[in-house]
Amino acid sequence: MELLNNLLLGFHVALSWQNLLYAFGGAVLGTLIGVLPGLGPVATIAMLLPSIYSLDATPALIMLAGIYYGAQYGGSTTAILINVPGESSSVVTAIDGYQMARQGRAGAALAAAGLGSFFAGCVGTIIIAAFAQPLIVMAANFGPAEYFSLMVMGLVGAVVLASGSLVKAIAMIVLGLLLGQINTDVISGTPRFSFDIPELTDGIGFVVIAMGVFGFGEIIANLGQPEEQREVFTHKVEGLWPTRQDFQEAWPSVVRGTALGSVLGVLPGGGALLASFASYTLEKKIVKNPRIPFGKGAIQGVAGPESANNAGAQTSFIPMLTLGIPPNAVMALMVGAMTIKGIQPGPQVMTSNPELFWGLIASMWVGNLMLIVLNLPLIGVWIKLLTVPYRFLFPAIVVFCCIGTYTLSNNSFDVYMTAAFALVGYVFYKLSCEPAPLLLGFILGPMMEENLRRALLLSRGDWGTFLARPLSAGLLIAALLMVVIVLLPTIKSKRDEAFQDD
Repeated sequence: MELLNNLLLGFHVALSWQNLLYAFGGAVLGTLIGVLPGLGPVATIAMLLPSIYSLDATPALIMLAGIYYGAQYGGSTTAILINVPGESSSVVTAIDGYQMARQGRAGAALAAAGLGSFFAGCVGTIIIAAFAQPLIVMAANFGPAEYFSLMVMGLVGAVVLASGSLVKAIAMIVLGLLLGQINTDVISGTPRFSFDIPELTDGIGFVVIAMGVFGFGEIIANLGQPEEQREVFTHKVEGLWPTRQDFQEAWPSVVRGTALGSVLGVLPGGGALLASFASYTLEKKIVKNPRIPFGKGAIQGVAGPESANNAGAQTSFIPMLTLGIPPNAVMALMVGAMTIKGIQPGPQVMTSNPELFWGLIASMWVGNLMLIVLNLPLIGVWIKLLTVPYRFLFPAIVVFCCIGTYTLSNNSFDVYMTAAFALVGYVFYKLSCEPAPLLLGFILGPMMEENLRRALLLSRGDWGTFLARPLSAGLLIAALLMVVIVLLPTIKSKRDEAFQDD
């Protein structure tokens, strides 16, 4: 009964004209920045922070939240249509979504991503409302050792995720981990591997690597082909909606991805990102003999990860609102916004500012409904992008990507770095190396190192702490079992057969 009363309060706040307007504005802006390659919610929210000084706390946070989950919707569009994952959570979507677009099934891929995101967003919001307290208790059991073990399991899962050679997959993860070490040491505060280049002291940006390796690398690979063999999307688009068979194949993946993302999104430290990779790995394990193989345009490879990262995006508000712990960069900016408005993030928000807490939660339902109403009719518009001639489309992509990269820090150095990673991406293409594990290693590397060192500091250098804590030990054992299983001769032969090139 108390929950119903709280939700009624929340909808009373969220459905006021002012808050509806800001929720709509945030959702539209989030979708646009998700669609435009290179612009992400972090940069946009950071630029908009000064504007919230003139707003009340509730509409300000409702607008910023709308930008965040709107970008999750929009980010899948460029990943599917042009193979440019502007957000880390869209990396996995690009694997099968882009192949679907090449096969003339871009409409089905975009609709599956949109409907899956809507369902996952609604379920994630229900979980925030109903299960915030129990999930907080679960997340509180995670210390540095557990986070490290969880990330180890995520990297092992990426080996299973990658197509082709296991050795190449491991090499890509190691390369990603090494690139992640180019930054400033979190404990001593000294720059590492920056070669006295000031721009490298903060590390290489995710967008720089993602755009270079995925987007520009794909363009260079196309330019390397004879003109008659270039990928120009001349395939006929079969329809703007998934077929009945697509729906039957996708809905179990949506349910599984939503459940997985809802749980992992609560964990501080990139749970939503891990959820999308974990969902893809789970789908490949569960879906036996798919009609279209994974990596070749399987709709399960779009529906599952998209649902997982959107559910995770919603539940990532739980540690921010209730513990004051930002699980990702966007939530860190949200904490900053709350501080600007004189609100101390933490357990007291629910009791001291119930209108803000429950109004924000109710606005997520409203925002998700706005997003699905906005995005589904626009599928036809996005499909039209594929009819633009090659000589216009890809130069335009390069220009937008360069603008987006430059706006990250208003520094041309990032543009040069993107160009360098474009050449690296082309080399990966020629060597048949899958770049997704590299990005996962790059993102998780600094977080793994930080939690490893914290765990060792707390245990006074005792490496046994990772096995002494039951949850950490369980995660490491699960990772070891995954390694053993994937190396079994029967499993290895089936894996090689599944990823065999056409």
